[in-house]
Amino acid sequence: MPSPDPPAHVLIVDDEIELAETLAEGLSDRGFHATATSSGSEALERMERGPVDALVTDLRMAGFDGLTLLAESRRLAPQRPVIVMTAYGAIDTAVESIRQGAYHYLTKPFRLDELAIFLRRGLDDMSVRREAAALRRTLRDRFAATTLLGESAAMRSVRDVMERVADTSASVLITGETGTGKGLVARALHTESRRAAAPFVTVNCAALPEALLESELFGHVKGAFTGATTQRAGLFAEAHGGTLLLDEIGEMSPSLQAKLLHVLERGVVRPLGDSRERVVDVRVLAATHRNLRQDVQTGRFREDLFYRLDVVTIELPPLRARGDDLPVLTDHFLQLAVARYPASVVRRVSAEVLGRFAEYRFPGNLRELAHLIERGVLLGLTAELQPSDLPTVVLSDSPAARMPFHGEIVPARELQRRYAAWALEQLGGHRTRTAERLGIDMKTLAKWLADEQDDAGRS
Repeated sequence: MPSPDPPAHVLIVDDEIELAETLAEGLSDRGFHATATSSGSEALERMERGPVDALVTDLRMAGFDGLTLLAESRRLAPQRPVIVMTAYGAIDTAVESIRQGAYHYLTKPFRLDELAIFLRRGLDDMSVRREAAALRRTLRDRFAATTLLGESAAMRSVRDVMERVADTSASVLITGETGTGKGLVARALHTESRRAAAPFVTVNCAALPEALLESELFGHVKGAFTGATTQRAGLFAEAHGGTLLLDEIGEMSPSLQAKLLHVLERGVVRPLGDSRERVVDVRVLAATHRNLRQDVQTGRFREDLFYRLDVVTIELPPLRARGDDLPVLTDHFLQLAVARYPASVVRRVSAEVLGRFAEYRFPGNLRELAHLIERGVLLGLTAELQPSDLPTVVLSDSPAARMPFHGEIVPARELQRRYAAWALEQLGGHRTRTAERLGIDMKTLAKWLADEQDDAGRS
């Protein structure tokens, strides 16, 4: 069995030593480890010398008074609860002590049980704050390690921007290909901000139809539409005081973009079916793989909303542009996979595998690298991961194999058709994304691909 936690050490300071000792004795009977002193300077020496979990001090003492002792306590241990004792005629000074960080004040005479109650509350609050701080450090380390690892110039630039904007309320537009870590960057920005203790809420705008997304974002009242059997506050309300990530913002419909702009400009939301508005304090982060500036020019995305979201842009580089970071990223994901599957014999990645990775384009970016390493750790048969442990797509993706033609001279129209088909294959069959990357509209892409099929049929 684990040993019980030791009792909290409470230091009591009052220039009337008899009162201090009486309080210490009473608190000891109630489960505390309490000691007494009549000197502010001696109390300071004890706090500097050993652990003191809580401080109870009189305000008016000769020489080293309670406010000075409060300031020294906060300097040494900002989270330590301090309770001040004061006579009835010194209430103004007691209120000032609260402004300077005291947890509570008690007016003499007071009951010992009352002091014990406030001490326990203060110690509980301190424990919660310490746990929250530890959790924030864990989250910061976790997301920073996964997202910001590497010393390539592109990643140094990303880190520099993040450090400057994290602890602000500025909107941030996070761009980059699928799998580059946009969601993790958003989480890191929240974790490093003053909103870290408040909710971090995320919604994928591409995963929900327009009507459902509107309800998810802004909420609804009971009976607002068919199936609305209960009231829902909405994600803006859930994120109040914290951060809301609008993932794949480029997929949001124009009508919903207008409603979102209204919320961002006024700071209020109106649930569907409700006549009342609710004030929300939310930092909005947006992420997309699309070129929103180009979408603005084509009318697909509202210009006013774009500039409202694009206060600061963080553009994440694709993994193929981070060649210098591949070894450290590979090792990082290897350690994670080995920890997840300790029975695996794999412990290292061979130089040959790193060479294959250097030639591979990684269309899935960081996410794909992590999955490749996890697969290798699961299926590898030796201590060192070999090329034979990699899937065929990695082995066959040589620079020559990636070309839509192989050194032959072909007519421009045929090259155009081959290139369109190749680009479509490289982007996983996503026609919309292929048209965007080729800088053409969907109708032109369809014509190019149809021409290729027609030629194949005629031949």
